Amino acid sequence: MLESKVKNLGKNGLSNSSILLDKCPPPRPPPPPHPPLPKDKLNPPTPSIYLENKRDAFFPPLHQFCTNPNNPVTVIRGLAGALKLDLGLFSTKTLVEANNEHLVEVRTQLLQPSDENWDPTGTKKIWRCESSKSQTTIAKYAQYQASSFQESLKEENEKKSHHKDHSDNESTSSDNSGRRRKGPFKTIKFGTNIDLSDDRKWKLQLHELTKLPAFVRVVSAGNILSHVGHTILGMNTVQLYMKQFVLSPHMFNDLHLEDVGHQENNNFCSVNINIGPGDCEWFVVPENYWGVMNDFCERNNMNFLMGSWWPDLEDLYEANVPVYRFIQRPGDLVWINAGTVHWVQSIGWCNNIAWNVGPLTVCQYKLAVERYEWNKLQSVKSIVPMVHLSWNIARNIKVSDPKLFEMIKLELEFGFQQAIAVRYCLLRTLKQCQTLREALIAAGKEIVWHERTKEEPAHYCSICEVEVFNLLYVTNESNSRKTYIVHCLDCARKITGNLENFVVLEQYKMEDLMQVYDQFTLAPPLPSSSS
Repeated sequence: MLESKVKNLGKNGLSNSSILLDKCPPPRPPPPPHPPLPKDKLNPPTPSIYLENKRDAFFPPLHQFCTNPNNPVTVIRGLAGALKLDLGLFSTKTLVEANNEHLVEVRTQLLQPSDENWDPTGTKKIWRCESSKSQTTIAKYAQYQASSFQESLKEENEKKSHHKDHSDNESTSSDNSGRRRKGPFKTIKFGTNIDLSDDRKWKLQLHELTKLPAFVRVVSAGNILSHVGHTILGMNTVQLYMKQFVLSPHMFNDLHLEDVGHQENNNFCSVNINIGPGDCEWFVVPENYWGVMNDFCERNNMNFLMGSWWPDLEDLYEANVPVYRFIQRPGDLVWINAGTVHWVQSIGWCNNIAWNVGPLTVCQYKLAVERYEWNKLQSVKSIVPMVHLSWNIARNIKVSDPKLFEMIKLELEFGFQQAIAVRYCLLRTLKQCQTLREALIAAGKEIVWHERTKEEPAHYCSICEVEVFNLLYVTNESNSRKTYIVHCLDCARKITGNLENFVVLEQYKMEDLMQVYDQFTLAPPLPSSSS
C-alpha cells in the first residue's frame, strides 16, 4: 500500500522539493534573442561608475543601477580609494604573515595567447580549457609567485638582449613572436578558492570589508544569501584568488591566465575587488544569451554547467552575441548581475577577493529558482538550497515588492524564459510536505521527530544531490549510528520500494510551517529616500 502511494507521489512530482508547477513543461535554455543585434552593437560600452568619495559609494542610485536587469555588469571605479580600504591587508605578504599554512587550491593551466584558447600543440583554437587541480599552502604558493617572477624577468632580459642583437632583421623578430604566441605553451599555476571565512584567522581582513556599502557586503540584512542560515563557502563567505605575475608590463597583452567561462552558482550576483598590483581583463555576455553559450559548449563537447571552457570571440561575434570587454584595475569593484555569463584573464600579478550577493529583487529570485530547476534536470547539485532559503526569507525578511512577495508565497504564473508557468515556493512545498506526510502515516510508516539544530546545513540526497526539505529518508543503519545519511524519496524507493529499510525524520512541525506561511505578509513599501 505504501509502495503504491509513494509511487503515485513520485509521479506527481512531489518527492523532490520542486518549486515549479508540476503541469508546466521542463525548463530549457532560452533561444537566441530576436531580432539579432547588428554587428556594430556587439562590443557595447561597459557600464562604469566613477567614485570620488564615500558619499558617492553610499548614494542609493548606485545600488539601483547595479541591480537593474538591463546592466549585466557594472564596474565601480576607484571604490577602494573612495572608502579608504586598506588593500594591503589582502596582499600576498600580509597573507603569508597572517596564516602561512592556510590551504590554497591550485589550478594548473597552459599559458595562452591574449583572449584566445589554443590546444596544447598550438595548432588550433578550441573552447576546452585544460585545468588540473592540486593543493598547497599560502607560503608555498607565495614562494612560487616570487620565483616565477624572477624567472620571467630573467627571460625578458634575455629576449631584450636577443632582439637588440637582431634589431636589423625585423622579419626574424616577427616570426619568433608568432611562434611564441602559438605554442607549445608553458604551464602556470593559479591560486584559487582561498577560504577567508574564519573570522578568527582573518579578523582584520573581514572587518575592513564592513566599510563597503550594504548592497555589496558579504553579510547584510538585504542580502538573501545572509539568510541561508549556514555557510556556503565562496558564496556567503569571502574567497581570495592569487594570480601569478609572469611577464614584463609591455608583454601583458600577449599571454593570459584564465578564470574560465561560467555563470555564478544558482545565478546569484557576484562581487569582485582587484587587490592589485596588476590588472584583470573581463569578458561578459548578458544572461539572455546563456542558451547560445550552452549550445556552443554542446557543439564543442563541453558541459556548460560543469565544464572548463574559454569562448572563441570569433564564434560569438559570428552568432551575434554581444561581449562586454573591460579592464579591472586595483581598487575597482566588478558587480556581476544575476545570471551574467563571464570569464576573466589576469594581465599581471594580482590578488582578487570575491563573494556572492543575493539582492532582494524579482529578477534575482526568479533566475535563482529557474537555475535550481534546470540543475535538477542536468543532475547538477544546486549549491544554494532554494526551498530552505525561501522559507528563511519568509521567516526573516519583510518583503515590500508585491511581485517578489507573490513569487515566494503564492501560486503565481510567471514567465519562465518563454512564458512557461512556474509556481514559487512556500505553498508548493507546504502542500508537498502535507501530502507526503499523510500518505506515509496512512500506510503505517512512522515519522520520527528530528528537530533542526542551529546553523544545521540544508540537506541533499546522498545519491542524486537534490535538495531534501523537512522529511528526510535515512537508512535504519544510518539512523542507529546517528550519521543521518539522507536520501530523497525517489532514491530511497529505488533501494526498497516500501521504505522498510528507512526511517523518516521530520524537521519541522506542520503547524510551524503553516504559521510561517500565514505570517508572511506583504510589508509596506520602503521610503524612496532610504539608503
